[in-house]
Amino acid sequence: MGKITVETCQIDGLKVITPAVYGDNRGYFMETYNYNDFKEAGIDQVFVQDNQSASKQGVLRGLHFQYQYPQDKLVRVIRGQVYDVAVDLREGSETFGQWYGVLLSEENKKQFFIPKNFAHGFLVLSDYAEFVYKCSDFYHPNDEGGIRFDDPDIGVQWPIPAGMKLTLSEKDQKQGSFREYLAAKQAR
Repeated sequence: MGKITVETCQIDGLKVITPAVYGDNRGYFMETYNYNDFKEAGIDQVFVQDNQSASKQGVLRGLHFQYQYPQDKLVRVIRGQVYDVAVDLREGSETFGQWYGVLLSEENKKQFFIPKNFAHGFLVLSDYAEFVYKCSDFYHPNDEGGIRFDDPDIGVQWPIPAGMKLTLSEKDQKQGSFREYLAAKQAR
């Protein structure tokens, strides 16, 4: 190994990955993904889709999850800075309903591995950010669910600077609470 450093988190399954960066007077080089290195680190997923988004400061996307086609995600920022959050939605998990957040930026080059059955979201802290991620399943538009980013039962501590105006999609403005999610899950 040696090409990546993997930190485990308080919530089992979440991992923060820091790649080795090789720099000189020309710039830098890093390997952002190598199946063998990730497998050795306990991340043995096959990714089938790459996505990229661009957002301005104050954009908050999430908290999103998939019902029938859950996805493992490997996320990173290639420009700017975001605060990235995962919420444990795994049935029977000791940390069910708990969240973990990490700062991802073009400077720290960290990646965040989020396994299946977690809700995910991020807040853009820089003027502009480009966010890229790999998924282990294809996007199914009618399979996505969500929970309010500010749900009091989950209690994510978003680092929202004073005076920052949040921008949410219409869909994210209408997301239900964690309690509504639990009730809908029981009704299924």
